[in-house]
Order: sequence, then structure tokens, then C-alpha cells
Amino acid sequence: MMMATGGARPERKEPLPASVLFACNLNTIRSTMAEAILKKLQGSRIFVDSAGVAPAGEADPFTAEVLREEGMAPPASGPKGFDDLEETSFDLIVALTPEARDEAEKFTRSSATDVEFWAIDDPLASPTGGNRDRRLAAYRELRNQLHRLIESRFPRKESAAG
Repeated sequence: MMMATGGARPERKEPLPASVLFACNLNTIRSTMAEAILKKLQGSRIFVDSAGVAPAGEADPFTAEVLREEGMAPPASGPKGFDDLEETSFDLIVALTPEARDEAEKFTRSSATDVEFWAIDDPLASPTGGNRDRRLAAYRELRNQLHRLIESRFPRKESAAG
């Protein structure tokens, strides 16, 4: 079971940030899932993007599949790095790997951007043996874990009961 470790219990203690960047190593699985989930939960209330330390050449098809199962789509831009970002001013960067945390800290040296670290395991680190069903199960588990963390950290505005 993939577990968030090292302080990955995000809790909202202040107003929602206006812009969030999710970062991981390749920008194909964790950060793209997180981007899609936050966009679905918050809509246009928060500007959301994602980037990787060393972006992969193409999107991950398993990520796309498990996002579509929940009515979400991966970012249309495909994997990108910090240098490829059109917007470079974020209120918050959520780093999902130690390497992404290091890159985020370099990226924000001259800005007032907060950096949070959520240690999220790579679903490819799970022994799937190349089996499609086991790989999809690992991706679904990751998607659900990110959904819980994001919903906790960026709660939706409750509608007034009438």
C-alpha cells in the first residue's frame, strides 16, 4: 500500500492559495494526477499546473486511464519541466518527491512562494510484474490517495444549507 510519509498530512490552516504547482520527477504520474484532481475539485477558483524535475518525453497512458475513470483528463500539454512553465509565480508548490522539493526550493529562492512536501510513493515502485491489472490497481490507489490529501488540504467551499 502506498503511504504518504514525512509530514504528508496536509491540513488547511489558511485561505486557499490562488495558484498551485504540483511537482514530481517526470511529470507523468503523480503531479499530473494531482493537477487534474485539484482542477476537478476547485474548478477555476485556483490556478493549477504541474511540472517535473526531468520531464518524460510522453504522457503515461495508465495515468490518463485512471483519471478518465473519474471524469478527469490529464493536462493536454503533456509532461513539462520547471523551465517550460508559462506561469512562474505560484502561491504554493506541492512537491511530491524529494527531488521535486529540492527543485521547488531552487525555483522559489527569489519569490514568496510556499513549498510543501508530500512524500508520495511512485506506483511503478510497486511490484506489478508488468501486469496491466496490478499496474492499474497501483495507479488507482495513488489517485485515491492524492484525492484524499488534496481534498483535505484544499477543501471545497461548503454550500449553505437551506
